[in-house]
Amino acid sequence: MSERRVTAADVARSAGVSRATVGFVMNRTPGQTISEATRRRVLDEAERLGYRPHRAAQDLRRGHSKLILLVLPDWPIDFSMRRHLEEAAPALDEAGYSLVTYTRHAADRTRPLWELLSPEVVVGYLPFDDADVGSMRACGITKIVPDPADPIALTDSPAVTAGPALQVRHLYELGHRRLAFAAAADPRVSALVDARLRTARDAADRLGLGDLDVRPVDHRDGSADRAVRRWRDAGITGVVAYNDDTAAAAVGAALRAGLAVPGDLAVVGHDDSPIAAMFVPAISTVRLDDAGLGRRFAAEALHAADGRARPAADSGVEATLVARESTGPVPV
Repeated sequence: MSERRVTAADVARSAGVSRATVGFVMNRTPGQTISEATRRRVLDEAERLGYRPHRAAQDLRRGHSKLILLVLPDWPIDFSMRRHLEEAAPALDEAGYSLVTYTRHAADRTRPLWELLSPEVVVGYLPFDDADVGSMRACGITKIVPDPADPIALTDSPAVTAGPALQVRHLYELGHRRLAFAAAADPRVSALVDARLRTARDAADRLGLGDLDVRPVDHRDGSADRAVRRWRDAGITGVVAYNDDTAAAAVGAALRAGLAVPGDLAVVGHDDSPIAAMFVPAISTVRLDDAGLGRRFAAEALHAADGRARPAADSGVEATLVARESTGPVPV
């Protein structure tokens, strides 16, 4: 597949008009007497050829834009994500690059931001699909992370796999043998929920535990109360939660049902967000080195931008279990 950028001259030749006419149409230049039929023909040919006007094409080709575009999935911007970005931006700034963040929504009708800017590198938390990669290539963007030819699955990321394994082992070491998984109900994070669940299941299997009873948990729709009733009836004593919000919802539902936490139900969260420490009882959780992950992201972007040393595979990924009041030994 050719990576040659489609130019306005290509559109002009295909549409049978002048290069200036293409420029007037694409830039919506006022005061021009271009017929609607010609305007439509230019737009149709531009779309067919995959032409994307780019005001900073010269800078892009020379690699002097000094912009790193981070494409965020349509995930809630939670506490962990904010800490990550707050660390990444200064690290890139110190290296002479500006970080621009952009959330990609499935229903977006506007052009993606990489078609409007001149990013030196486009970075995503998730692999880009073929359509997005094609759009970037058409704009002359060649530095894409993760590499479209070798994408990294969520389940291969230490930032995803470290925490759930700690959660399961923590409950196991406290004597819990029947465990459940409290999943976030928000469909936007389903891929991340599935990745953490898969890791938790693998950890439970290695310890000889049965399969985890998986239930969606949300404090707004009654699902937390239903999940806790199910777990109580099934004799489950320990809950691995997707994050601290789902952990808080599960603990709250357990207390409303008259259960003791951790006496009847021990719950461990993930992310060490402020709610985990402020909640009563305080929630045990997994703390990730979000600052380290932010620096790792910056190092990956700089490696793609100008060939600086790439970080080691496990650098910036440090997970620790923070034991608080929501977990304890199984009562004898």
